[in-house]
Amino acid sequence: MSSMNLNWAAIEADPKFQNLHRRKSRFLWGLMAFSVFYYFLLPIGAAYYQELFKTQIWGPVNIGLVFALSEFIVAWSIAVIYSKKANQEFDVLAAEIIANAQQIGGKK
Repeated sequence: MSSMNLNWAAIEADPKFQNLHRRKSRFLWGLMAFSVFYYFLLPIGAAYYQELFKTQIWGPVNIGLVFALSEFIVAWSIAVIYSKKANQEFDVLAAEIIANAQQIGGKK
């Protein structure tokens, strides 16, 4: 099936495609909102909760440093969460749309 022979407007108008797009967008906006919120906790905490962030945990390691390093863990976790959701749900819906693409968007 050549992509040149497909009516992309018809595929975009398909309820299955609309459902996939809506679900994926909602999920991604949620992940983005959480990541931005978590990201800005570091500078806010460093500015307004300096004594808490200076609290030593072990040797020179303090809460601020641990929180800064947790940003990496959160970023990787978000990537893993998205990957699992995409593999289990979004890819299945996309495969259905691809399987029906010729019927949905075949040019006449």
